[in-house]
Amino acid sequence: MAVQIRTLDSTHDGFKQQLHALLAFEAETDDAIETAVSKILADVKKRGNAAVLEYTNRFDRVNAQDVAAFDLPQSELQAALSALPDAQRQALQTAAERIRVFHERQKQELNGFTYTEPDGTVLGQRVTPLDRVGIYVPGGKAAYPSSVLMNAIPAQVAGVKDIVMVVPTPDGVKNQMVLAAAAIAGVTRVITIGGAQAVAALAYGTETIPAVDKIVGPGNAYVAAAKRRVFGTVGIDMIAGPSEILVLCDGTTDPDWVAMDLFSQAEHDELAQAILLCPDAEYIARVQASIHKLLPTMPRHETITTSLTDRGALIKVRDMDEACAIANDIAAEHLEISAENPQQWADKIRHAGAMFIGRFSSESLGDYCCGPNHVLPTSRTARFSSPLGVYDFQKRSSILHVSEAGAQTLGKVAAELAYGEGLQAHARSAELRLKSKS
Repeated sequence: MAVQIRTLDSTHDGFKQQLHALLAFEAETDDAIETAVSKILADVKKRGNAAVLEYTNRFDRVNAQDVAAFDLPQSELQAALSALPDAQRQALQTAAERIRVFHERQKQELNGFTYTEPDGTVLGQRVTPLDRVGIYVPGGKAAYPSSVLMNAIPAQVAGVKDIVMVVPTPDGVKNQMVLAAAAIAGVTRVITIGGAQAVAALAYGTETIPAVDKIVGPGNAYVAAAKRRVFGTVGIDMIAGPSEILVLCDGTTDPDWVAMDLFSQAEHDELAQAILLCPDAEYIARVQASIHKLLPTMPRHETITTSLTDRGALIKVRDMDEACAIANDIAAEHLEISAENPQQWADKIRHAGAMFIGRFSSESLGDYCCGPNHVLPTSRTARFSSPLGVYDFQKRSSILHVSEAGAQTLGKVAAELAYGEGLQAHARSAELRLKSKS
């Protein structure tokens, strides 16, 4: 089917309504999925390994006799790494090193602090890593070694000692690049299970699978539903929606480049969203021509076509200032600024999961090897959420070391406020530490 990507104009009446209708996405709660996930979670919580074994054998079409069969030794991960073709191994190692360097720099900004007041009271914050995290890596329709690197490396940099990775292996087929990535990223344990039963095992623990403190990583609708339900028992990173790209272009970039950048997200799935904002109508027409020219060359052209037809748009704006204002409203997962002087426009952006500044900064580089994390907020949540990072694998504890002199001042303030709230024990607790007047 031919792509019929919509064109919009910001000067037309009703543009804001059209834009918000285009952006609207609410993951439908499928009652059948919710019911199935609820049953699986309860079953794993009750029966542990037996339930994990039963569901994994059924859904992944394997015939294991024990959950131990899913627990891979480190030697298998190292063997997978050693057996990769040189080019693949080097690409993984280069990407891993760049991701590690970026997150090491991020960690430097996340150190705790203390300060001492004149009366000797010490206040501050201590930052410590989580003890154990679970990483979910999809393994159904495709394999994602890049997801292993992006989820495991910041956890390792944060100081997490125990990184448990779960990955489904339908029909028992293990992806060697995924296992090699786990070896490079410092994953301590790989268990070849997936789906809601894997999320349940990580959240509740079984006889052989340890409960974790937080679960991160993308998955299908069953995985997302399970993560949503176990939140509170464990932490989660986010419930990710379809992938998004928003390109701000002044009309000076090769239109083939922009068309392919739009394709790069549209090929993820039919619900992905790709939008161009540009003040040049003639250039928009050239991008449209590039889309029609290049689409037949794409192996995933059917997915791209559906995505662009249903959720894509080429939007004519008044100028680049307006493009930036609209971009802040959209708050896209991936924002490319493809222009002659990109930084001046980047300075006007407040809301984006990741900004790709300049025409050589293609989003695909960020997906794999630039260094910043590719796990990003979607569905306009970049207005209040951040990329996955070292901070997601740490927690903060407040430090209050009140001196005797400090207790004299603070005790009176606390007691006054506590009496005002009707909490006499709070007040007396503070007052007991006050020196009696002579």
